[in-house]
Amino acid sequence: MTRSPTVPGGTLVLDSEGLAKAVLRDRAVTAWLALARADDLRVVTSAATLVEVVHPRINRPALEWTLSRLIVEPITELVARHAAALLADAGLHGHKYAIDAMLSATTLAAPGPVTILTSDPEDLGVLCGGQVTVIAV
Repeated sequence: MTRSPTVPGGTLVLDSEGLAKAVLRDRAVTAWLALARADDLRVVTSAATLVEVVHPRINRPALEWTLSRLIVEPITELVARHAAALLADAGLHGHKYAIDAMLSATTLAAPGPVTILTSDPEDLGVLCGGQVTVIAV
């Protein structure tokens, strides 16, 4: 049985470094994005990731173009509660892990299989509990 063309085959998630590298058109991240499009994968990031990636030197037009080509998932109360539970389960807390936890909760809610491109594979691997493929970028 083949899947419907309107149903994505999985999800590619970008953390702040993945998104920043997409904005800079990094070759490795650009290749992942091309594969995602070819395989009809959803490409997402968390709204919390925007807080990390936006800084005075970022190329805003390139950022806006990149964001127009992916889905920015909101941080809802449900996502925040899930993120807090992920932190507790991993024995972590505090602002150092907060955005990673929100991204992890977003990642775990995405249709699978899920791959996340990150500069922090250790923490995201722990927070996601081995349920997703974590790729260092």
